[in-house]
Amino acid sequence: MKSDKGNPLFEYTEASIKSLDWREHIRLRPGMYIGKLGDGSAKDDGIYVLVKEVVDNSIDEHMMGFGKTIDIKITDKTVTVRDYGRGIPLGKVVEVVSKINTGAKYDSGAFQKSVGLNGVGTKAVNALSNYFKVQAFRDGQTKLAEFKKGVLTNDPRISKSNERNGTLVVFEPDNTMFKNYHFIPEYLDDLMWNYAFLNAGLTINYNGKKFYSKDGLLDLLKQKADPEEIRYPIIHFKGNDIEVAMTHGNQYGEEYYSFVNGQNTTQGGTHLAAFREGVVKAVRDFYKKDFDAADIRASIVAAIAVRVQEPVFESQTKTKLGSINMAPEGPSIRNYVGDFVAKELEIFLHKNPAVADAMLKRIMQSERERKEIAGIKKLANERAKKANLHNRKLRDCRYHFDDNSNRAGESMIFITEGDSASGSITKSRDVETQAVFSLRGKPLNCFGLTKKVVYENEEFNLLQHALNIEDGLDGLRYNKVIIATDADVDGMHIRLLLMTFFLQFFPDLVKAGHVYILETPLFRVRNKKETLYCYSEEEKQNAIKQLGGKPEITRFKGLGEISPEEFGKFIGDDIRLQPVTLDKDSHLRDVLEFYMGKNTPDRQDFIIDNLRIELDKVEDTEEETVTL
Repeated sequence: MKSDKGNPLFEYTEASIKSLDWREHIRLRPGMYIGKLGDGSAKDDGIYVLVKEVVDNSIDEHMMGFGKTIDIKITDKTVTVRDYGRGIPLGKVVEVVSKINTGAKYDSGAFQKSVGLNGVGTKAVNALSNYFKVQAFRDGQTKLAEFKKGVLTNDPRISKSNERNGTLVVFEPDNTMFKNYHFIPEYLDDLMWNYAFLNAGLTINYNGKKFYSKDGLLDLLKQKADPEEIRYPIIHFKGNDIEVAMTHGNQYGEEYYSFVNGQNTTQGGTHLAAFREGVVKAVRDFYKKDFDAADIRASIVAAIAVRVQEPVFESQTKTKLGSINMAPEGPSIRNYVGDFVAKELEIFLHKNPAVADAMLKRIMQSERERKEIAGIKKLANERAKKANLHNRKLRDCRYHFDDNSNRAGESMIFITEGDSASGSITKSRDVETQAVFSLRGKPLNCFGLTKKVVYENEEFNLLQHALNIEDGLDGLRYNKVIIATDADVDGMHIRLLLMTFFLQFFPDLVKAGHVYILETPLFRVRNKKETLYCYSEEEKQNAIKQLGGKPEITRFKGLGEISPEEFGKFIGDDIRLQPVTLDKDSHLRDVLEFYMGKNTPDRQDFIIDNLRIELDKVEDTEEETVTL
């Protein structure tokens, strides 16, 4: 046998052992602290985690009874958070944001039920910021510390101050870590509203807008649920460290908003599973009938918030709650939440017969709908199962969102039109995390149709099975569902038809932030030395100026015109995605009716009012494009 003794890869000496300081470790392994970096296109991207880590500290102060207002300002690059709590003790201002395992949250008497308990949050923000400032105000005195990528840059000293007690934090995310990052306003609005709903009585002033809630989760559901679609008034009840709100609507699927100690647990966890079980138990006990659990929960819209001591999350980003007790010596959270919901909901139904009748009608309607499509569903699923063995439409990847692997969150699927576009993506994709699903052409406009069409239409049925969302999002196979179509009229139409499909039958997929539009370059501008790709007319003009002379300009009219070698650049680290979001004031039925319903005068007027003609001059040839 040949010895590897001389190979440096096999040497294991004192030199092999390295010690990293706190900031070096965070910057080397950011995923351990904030989940992932990202560019801001996804709700759980790192820049939002940084914002949350800072705001959570202010929220914890409010929860402890200190400070009723938080002022927040977020620009393109800078985040500023000012609370009016007790303020960080002046002697510990530097340590609190730059020394791991330093904080007050280890003392359960100071912070009983806070989100962050491991002394990491603001240290990660500090280490991952180009600029970080923390300033504490306490009893007429103040102390300010400034950092660059976790390194202290000033000499913090105590001085006099006339400011109210509290803490000010300002930071700019490091653009070498968060490449091409941008904040999406809708995500930040949702974040601020969630803070307000979960802390009734707290005022958040964010970018000049006031966020305030009087009735907590009741207000949350009033905002999320269409008042014309809900089947009965929202049920709302509170207990010791638990708050619940729920109703039934007319949409397909189940829609939940779950929270632990103010943290939006987007992936649910033990508390949400217990809530769903509690609802089923209450309904079966009250109506004395063994309804199918799926019929009971179909079309439910609900929110649940719990507060626990020392919560155990399944990651540093705290998106899924593990199995814990409500208190060190208390009942398990599953038993506590399940029993509370079952008891309170059954009592409520006894006291409110009109609501009980409306709920029963909704459950029985779901039961009828399920039985009506049972036959065709069985046949369709058998066909899909056979097709999946040799499914030409799906080029799958190795890692999936539901497999709990380290790369599960990176999984994505591109939904493309035609063979040429899917061919380019398939040849250039990362087979580990990127899958491709090919459409034959324009899918059916399914607005106003029942879910029966999902099983009758082979393409819809295969897509549903590829995503594994037939029974909800628990088994979703891809974290990002990306619509990749040409940037022309036909491509835009296909986008609308696909979004209609998801919003009509799987609205929770969109509301949970899993659906995106792929942005690809419209132009390639190049000379003999350099090639630039441009996503807009403005970028094209800037590229022409940058290259000078008369560069060659290519207009990409379709995805199939982009070579696989080039396509790889647009779906790799620098991928540009536009999330599909819903404005909080928009309701699904109205949105779909306006865009995908009958050709109403309102829609005609909208098109005429927003029609503009753009003239693009490409290589001395004028092209006319219509933008709506």
